[in-house]
Amino acid sequence: MILNCIAIDDEPPALDLLCRFIQQTPFLILGASFSNGIESLRYINENNVAVIFLDIQMPDLSGIELARILKGRNTINTPAIIFTTAFDQFALEGFKVDAVDYLLKPFGYQEFLRAANKALKWAELNVNSLSIKPKDEDVIYLKVDSQKVKIPCQDIIYIEGLKDYAKIHLNTSEKSILTLITLKAMEDKLPKGRFMRIHNSFIVSLDKISSVTKTTVFLNKTMLPVSDKFKEEFSKFIDRWQ
Repeated sequence: MILNCIAIDDEPPALDLLCRFIQQTPFLILGASFSNGIESLRYINENNVAVIFLDIQMPDLSGIELARILKGRNTINTPAIIFTTAFDQFALEGFKVDAVDYLLKPFGYQEFLRAANKALKWAELNVNSLSIKPKDEDVIYLKVDSQKVKIPCQDIIYIEGLKDYAKIHLNTSEKSILTLITLKAMEDKLPKGRFMRIHNSFIVSLDKISSVTKTTVFLNKTMLPVSDKFKEEFSKFIDRWQ
């Protein structure tokens, strides 16, 4: 298994060392490196990152804060975090956000490789646990407030994106569910072929559609727009819809 990873450290010598260690490890690929956590967020959102080597003490956004953001997104592809720091008092905080390992600076390649191997085992366990789930999985699990909630996909009418949150409208309740997850991450969770993104702000359940035009979807009394970005894919759906 090959793991795509990134390195984040605000100290150039430490960042250079991380990049060098990553590049000489056969099962790691260096996707990018960053001098602060804020710059890394867009890359993490747009790419499949398996491992993050992450400094804890950084200006603007600390490594702990970045790890909390990623943990709160409820995605099945949350990267493994390996913290790097010169201060051992942060170890407890690191493990509170489910860090795979903790490297205390200065560290050599042997210590780095031990941590990287932990990340490899963690990734292999995740792949195995996903592979034993049935492909027609009919539920998704989301964090709502302090609870993990099971939601049957057949109950979902549509999902509305609200910045970093998703609002899930159900046919079993007048009350919608609000959860901290991006619409892109929600798309990845949903079973393929049963839902469609029709707008930057909307995903619809295909079997809940009552009527359509080229620019509009009707879910009984609810009308949602189809944006230009998704019109081509939606037109293909209309041609197949019976």
